[in-house]
Amino acid sequence: MAAPVVIPQGMDPVFYAMHRMRRGKHTETIDICSALLEQNPRDLAVWFLKTRALATANFVDDTEMEEEGVGDLLMDDNAMAAMPRPGTSLARPGSSAAGGGGADASIRPVSSSGRPMTGFARPGSAAARPGTGAANVSLDQALSGARPGTSRPMTTLGRQVRLGTASMAAAMGGAALGQFIDVDRLDLRRYAARPPLAKALCDFMLYHAHNPKKALELAAAATVVCGYRDWWWKTRLGKCYFQLGLLREAESQFKSSLREQSMVITHLELGKVYLKLDQPLVALEAYAAGARAHAGDGSLLLAQARVHDQLGDTAASSRVYRGALRLDPSCVEAMASLAANHFYGDQPEVALRFYRRLLQMGCASAELHNNLGLCCFHASQYDMALSCFERALALADDTNTADVWYNIGQVAVGIGDLGLAAQAFKVAVSVDGAHAESYNNLGVLELRKRSTDVARNHFQTAQALGGFMYEPHYNSALLAYKLGEFEEAFAHGNKAKAAHEGHGDTKELLSQLAAHFGTI
Repeated sequence: MAAPVVIPQGMDPVFYAMHRMRRGKHTETIDICSALLEQNPRDLAVWFLKTRALATANFVDDTEMEEEGVGDLLMDDNAMAAMPRPGTSLARPGSSAAGGGGADASIRPVSSSGRPMTGFARPGSAAARPGTGAANVSLDQALSGARPGTSRPMTTLGRQVRLGTASMAAAMGGAALGQFIDVDRLDLRRYAARPPLAKALCDFMLYHAHNPKKALELAAAATVVCGYRDWWWKTRLGKCYFQLGLLREAESQFKSSLREQSMVITHLELGKVYLKLDQPLVALEAYAAGARAHAGDGSLLLAQARVHDQLGDTAASSRVYRGALRLDPSCVEAMASLAANHFYGDQPEVALRFYRRLLQMGCASAELHNNLGLCCFHASQYDMALSCFERALALADDTNTADVWYNIGQVAVGIGDLGLAAQAFKVAVSVDGAHAESYNNLGVLELRKRSTDVARNHFQTAQALGGFMYEPHYNSALLAYKLGEFEEAFAHGNKAKAAHEGHGDTKELLSQLAAHFGTI
């Protein structure tokens, strides 16, 4: 149990609570306000301060695309029935419509567990391999589906203690049951007439109580009170509609808010709606319009670059990341993404410069040292590569240790030490039993030792764990072809082609099988 907050002698408790709130000490603010409300449950100033503290403590930056759970994927009513054209859908991100700037899937891995790790996790791109990390959640978590108010609390000097209404006192009756506010018992129309209280209460409902329906009622009533002229309330209406899955209604509210006042956060929210609707090109237009209106803000450029990256247009994403880096030379995301793009573009020396800059900025992490080691290895700086991997292992935790050992195995294969490579891949699968890439490479190494049964088992395990990979299917197809099992080879070859249509070796193998079947 946490120790009670000690208020300095002679200081007004409300003033001290506001001081803690400004310093970001939300837990202390909540404890002080709770103690004050026990003495006077109708102190509206303290009630307002605690509501703001609870909402701010649980605030989540929802301007970016969040990870979608199983429930969101299965119950999405906005899925397109027709097959979208490549480059116009995040579900089918080909690069042909995006200008042909995408990296080859055989060079750049399609999973974020990739061979260099960017070290910068962001929503929409941090999904781990199936069954691992953030993706390994319970069914309840999978099926579960921003800014605080701008008005400042009243100052302590000359503060008039105004008593709350009867509806507030009744709603606070749930505090005895561990609930601060019972939103179902509030008179929302009365609160809507008082904008500072209404804004704090709306954010409390969205971020702490997670009740978008009640927040929608309050926002609708407040919008009527302000004569449909307040952009803030229209933005909150869009947030509520978005959380309820009413995407077109959210789109109309965000557009109406932009007509009243052009704000960066509203452009980001509107782009997120289009991404949810699987319309990335429209989202890019929304971000571009916001970037023109707010030329000095880099968040809109970063949002554009992420969409280009998801569409596979690496050239466009690099161009936009450079623009964001010109606005903010210390942007970690832009530097990490540009470094990864240069690495996959066969420019490890250029990527090394970006990673060294990140290291100079104090961004020391296992991912960063891992990427430094890979860049040093590919730039023929072998002495630096080993020290970087040692540092990466020292900083690694359970979430990235397997990836570091996997990359060590890749380096060992590159220098010809297959024994060290096998040991590194075995350590990777011992740390993370669902590391599909390591199983695939272990199968290749076993195949070199003529252990076909063990290799086949490793390939099957990699296929079960990494449905996004084409390598295990191609390796299984090639093994079956050499063993004379042509039907199995044809089946695995088609799966490899479905995972990566541009793989030349898979096409050649399938053509040989088709020629063989034609002669039977």
